[in-house]
Amino acid sequence: MRLSDQIIDLVLVTHSKVGWLRRYTWYYFDIYLHNTKTRIGYIDLRIGYSEYLYYLGNIGYRIEEPYRGHSYAFLACQLIFPFAAKLKQPYLIITCDPNNIPSRKTLEKLPGTFLEEAPVPKHHPLYKQGERVKRIYRYDIL
Repeated sequence: MRLSDQIIDLVLVTHSKVGWLRRYTWYYFDIYLHNTKTRIGYIDLRIGYSEYLYYLGNIGYRIEEPYRGHSYAFLACQLIFPFAAKLKQPYLIITCDPNNIPSRKTLEKLPGTFLEEAPVPKHHPLYKQGERVKRIYRYDIL
């Protein structure tokens, strides 16, 4: 599967059931410059809603350093939203670390609502990875 906006292409690498009792379906896409073999990052979509995904988010992304500053993460999110709508997700949660200014700008540029800046619960896997606070945004897509 390929999603494109004529600037970037999202190419589906894999999708699988993950998590406790295979509860969530994750779709993992590589991001390429349009019609090239230049991979510039990735974006993944996590289907479902739970406390776990509230802090982790339904979307995760990374743009490789040489390609940052061109709004590619913003474009990738815009491409993922209609795909998520086809999967019957009425909204998506996306989170970021409060100190991650580029990601924060991306999330503020997308058409959504800032919900809160929340402490990560001590039992959450993100806490074990050193994450203590998340900025949480909601994007209604249906």
